[in-house]
Amino acid sequence: MCSILNVIEKLKLNVLNIEDVPDSFSSAVYKLTLMSGENVYVKIPFNKDKLIREFQVLETLKDVIPVPKVLDIWHGDESTTGALLLSAIQGVPCTKDIDEKLSFQIGMYHAMLHEVKAPGYGYHGLNGFKLLDQNNWRLHIKNNFENWKEPCKELLDPELYERCILHFDGVFSALPDPDGPCFVHMDFRPGNILVNSDKVTGIIDFESARGGSSEIDFTKMNRYIWEVNPKTKSPYIEGYRTIRPILNLDIVLPFYNFYDAFSAVVWCKNRGVEKNQSFLQESIIVLQKSVGYELL
Repeated sequence: MCSILNVIEKLKLNVLNIEDVPDSFSSAVYKLTLMSGENVYVKIPFNKDKLIREFQVLETLKDVIPVPKVLDIWHGDESTTGALLLSAIQGVPCTKDIDEKLSFQIGMYHAMLHEVKAPGYGYHGLNGFKLLDQNNWRLHIKNNFENWKEPCKELLDPELYERCILHFDGVFSALPDPDGPCFVHMDFRPGNILVNSDKVTGIIDFESARGGSSEIDFTKMNRYIWEVNPKTKSPYIEGYRTIRPILNLDIVLPFYNFYDAFSAVVWCKNRGVEKNQSFLQESIIVLQKSVGYELL
């Protein structure tokens, strides 16, 4: 609470009520009701790079897809990374049943995001837009996996770990050519898609967005929407194709489902295994299924 009070003071806000926003896994998010009766959101990112990244991406996308408007930004001090003051969007996260009409809209807006060209393969940060090594998406993916091996080895069953290492090369080499650099969300899931009645009203949480290949952005759609209700996949693809072609998901999804779960194991290790135990176990189950290995 100390940080949000500091931010309120720095942004010179007259606040009637402060409310925590649940399920903000990386940054702290608060819903504020101002004295005027207006609702706004304050986001205090995990670090300053995420602050700049979200600001830059929201500014880029504000006339492209429905995203929160940046009302103000505070660049922080010694005790706080900084904060964004964001407009409220009428709607709620689409965490309940998603029908085919809604899925079509989600696909359309996702494609609109992917149509926005990025300066290269890389991301916004404190020192401007940083290109990936050799501006090479495939090299970036491979280097990430190499860097994740050691922390994953500490948490995974030895046989499962070895199968993961062998599995990577086969599925990685089968990937189609990247289709970027375009902007990718990196956490495109129901909790970040706002709906009101039967319409998509907003896409939120761009702190991890970057210039990449669209192939990385379908994983959570598949895990949290299509696998829950397979009937939503076809209308999503239909909506997406009204804007741009879609990559071969039969090749893309198995690789990134595996890659994302391997990455999540490292995330849990870095952020605390005990408090992220359920997410860790969910990720391990995905890895087991990906490589055809079940622990006895």
